[in-house]
Amino acid sequence: MTARNRWITALTLRYAPGTVLPPHCCCEPMGNVTREGSGEARPETGRVEEDRGAPRARRAGAGSGTAGKRWRLETTPRPVRDPLPTRIEGLPPLPEEYNATLMAGLPAIAGVHLSDLEREAIDDHVRLMLAWNEAINLSGIRDPAAIALEHVLDSLTALPILRRAGVTEILDLGSGAGYPGLPLAIALPATRALLVESVGKKARFLAVVAEALGVSARVRVAPTRAETLAADPLHRGRWPAVVARAVCDLTELAELALPLLADGGALVAWKKVTLDAELQAAETAIPQLGGRLVAMEAVTIPGLEDHLLLVVEKVGDTPAEFPRDPATRRRRPLGRGARP
Repeated sequence: MTARNRWITALTLRYAPGTVLPPHCCCEPMGNVTREGSGEARPETGRVEEDRGAPRARRAGAGSGTAGKRWRLETTPRPVRDPLPTRIEGLPPLPEEYNATLMAGLPAIAGVHLSDLEREAIDDHVRLMLAWNEAINLSGIRDPAAIALEHVLDSLTALPILRRAGVTEILDLGSGAGYPGLPLAIALPATRALLVESVGKKARFLAVVAEALGVSARVRVAPTRAETLAADPLHRGRWPAVVARAVCDLTELAELALPLLADGGALVAWKKVTLDAELQAAETAIPQLGGRLVAMEAVTIPGLEDHLLLVVEKVGDTPAEFPRDPATRRRRPLGRGARP
């Protein structure tokens, strides 16, 4: 199989530029779209000097104690939160509903057979996520059976695509709680994986999980933005595959991912099968970035039939000005004309 068509199979739907897809072949972003910035920073305020009133106006006996200062408010100390777990030991086991959902869905993914160690690592990732999710909002999905379907199985649907292309190194853009990057890194198995997450608390969680699972030597975390990585010669044009799930629309995602891809590499994007102008805008934008939409893979897992995997192959150089900063992308989105 040549490098040009290694992402395409006989069962893969071809996308012909200039055609209008029927409603069931169009897509919209999945889940919650990541907003710009981490939202964790707040402006720092300086110290405020005590109001001492006019000179010599303080009454006698008004010392530094609290006696006589009935205007002072008594505040209740904040409850001390237990430390978040960094080890698997002591975490509660997953319920049977999780296992049943996972076992029911795995046969629908062609060629996927998890070893006992791979399954244990994937399950332990879920256990840590459930423990941290009680204090930090890593995911809005909290039911273990729903996690098995909408996080674990959904992530593993890209495994046949990556294996078919011989990929052993992946970059997960906007990794969040570690999906799809961690399950894919475990199941491939990947020799090198980078989980890119700009939100600090989520990046800390990913680092803890990689260490707890014993995969930190080959699974690293980058607490930064894609724009920063794309400016780094160690990452720009170096990755054979970028995966992204519930990040942004396809046009913006291609602008972020294609600069990171090596020639012949591919972006695998999770989308939903819904009519939208997204593909029409991407048809114009992706060639400007040195890419080509080459495949649309249907998902056959029960409960995920409305999901779709899009494959964008890098077939040429990405101009040096991409990716642009977020404000410029909003003001002048590719494929849609400039906004006023």
